[in-house]
Amino acid sequence: MTNSNNTALILIDCQEGFHEWDYWGGNRNNPDVEQNLKSLLEFWREHNRPIAHVIHHSLNPESPLRREKPTGKIMVPLTPRKGEPVIFKRANSAFAGTDLDGYLRRLNTNRLVIAGLTTNHCVGTSVRMAENMGYTVKMVGDACATFDRLGPTGKTYKAQQIHEMALADLHGEFCQVVDVAEVVG
Repeated sequence: MTNSNNTALILIDCQEGFHEWDYWGGNRNNPDVEQNLKSLLEFWREHNRPIAHVIHHSLNPESPLRREKPTGKIMVPLTPRKGEPVIFKRANSAFAGTDLDGYLRRLNTNRLVIAGLTTNHCVGTSVRMAENMGYTVKMVGDACATFDRLGPTGKTYKAQQIHEMALADLHGEFCQVVDVAEVVG
């Protein structure tokens, strides 16, 4: 369990566009990611802890992660409530070109719980940058997901393998990887 009342929950790219599996490579892992994200969000709200929703506003006009498209919106079960900041980013890191760091500094917290999509892209990049900036990070592995990826040699890498490798790369160096039950239990 995360005991501090000012540990901030950062939900990254929990957007409807990630239901467009074919666009992202297909075969998303972790069919429970939406429910796990919702459990984290409900716990934070119930305990009146700080939350930030970070969403990607892609520069690619074809991307489903464009702010003005319905697919660019936050997933309905995770819709922010009044007072919960929504931070728009254009880069992989939730910190690059945004006021996320300023928001967290104003809260006087250096403890973060991070989850969202995708494990090996924006979530992993944000975790790395957060640790480099001096934050103590817990990454909720079962509240993250990714998709199959085509490698440079044409080999397809399965989503679950990518997810597990991304968590292994981050754990112990950039964050502590935990499960939802460890955070809310």
